[in-house]
Amino acid sequence: MAVVRGRSMEPTYRDGDRVLVRYAGRPRPGRAALVRLPPGPDGPRPLAIKRLGRHTPEGWWIERDNPREGVDSWAVGAIPQADVVAIVLCTVPRVGFRPPWR
Repeated sequence: MAVVRGRSMEPTYRDGDRVLVRYAGRPRPGRAALVRLPPGPDGPRPLAIKRLGRHTPEGWWIERDNPREGVDSWAVGAIPQADVVAIVLCTVPRVGFRPPWR
């Protein structure tokens, strides 16, 4: 499992969502994945959930779902295949969460 931090994948995933991931999963365009981003100006970045775009000779082009938040390949370029750590399978329901329509 992984916990979403930040708003770069809204509205698909929200800060605090838990997602089930498969570490031996096969990356495919359009899938969400747990990825290792290159270090930033302040040093290493935490693992991040991003949308896999196209596969290039350099690696995977990754995108964020929220164009106003976060880091993606427009800022860091394609990421190597080895930096696609896991594939997101599904969101795990929040315990005690009540949808607004109840």
